[in-house]
Amino acid sequence: MDTLTITEHIQALEAAGRGLADAAAEAGPDAEVPTCPGWRVRDLLRHTAMVHRWATTLVAEGRTAFHPGEGETKLDGEELLAYFREGHARLVAALRAAPEDLECWTFLPAPSPLAFWARRQAHETTVHRADAESALASGPGPVDPAVGADGIDELFCAFHARDRSRVRTTGPRTLRVRTTDTDNVWTVHLSPTDPPRTERAFHVTGGPADTELSGPADRLYLALWNRLPIDAVTLTGDEELARLWRETSAITWG
Repeated sequence: MDTLTITEHIQALEAAGRGLADAAAEAGPDAEVPTCPGWRVRDLLRHTAMVHRWATTLVAEGRTAFHPGEGETKLDGEELLAYFREGHARLVAALRAAPEDLECWTFLPAPSPLAFWARRQAHETTVHRADAESALASGPGPVDPAVGADGIDELFCAFHARDRSRVRTTGPRTLRVRTTDTDNVWTVHLSPTDPPRTERAFHVTGGPADTELSGPADRLYLALWNRLPIDAVTLTGDEELARLWRETSAITWG
């Protein structure tokens, strides 16, 4: 399956960070973030700013072992927004300046550390851009279809390929996800004991699935990352499998 290039991931990161800041400025720091229960916009900005600075340190300093970062700022209001914008710009610049043979710590499989961090921060920021937009009456806006498909792929084939994935079923089950605008298909094999095993294709392979989710890549992306309800996409088959995904698939910090 084709994925975005490093340059395209950095472009997606740059656009998403600007969109996040614009939505946060419009909503205001005290606005609730419906997609992150218990958070207000200031919490979202503090968290994402921390992640951006953490990733920048790893990339710019070439740290080859885990480094915990500096924690969240206490800034608020316009100072917090400026702090976020500055940190986002520094991350974009660090990734653009990094050599192709960069060596640094990573936590998911990728062609290279640079490819990993460009991709991971593109999706970290795009998902949190949707969170910021959820604080507005208009809700989360569209995501480029190629970015959406790439983010679905990262979710299934990187995050949930790990043993630490909590997605388990009582017996063998199959979830199929099909984008209607990029012609990507993921067939996810679920079991009681093993992490999800995903097959990627540009057409349906194998037998029928217990549950299929289909729709535009960006709607599927945000639904699978639990930023839109499942009824934002088309569901056929067993609704229980979709419910299980939403209850057990969350990716947490730390």
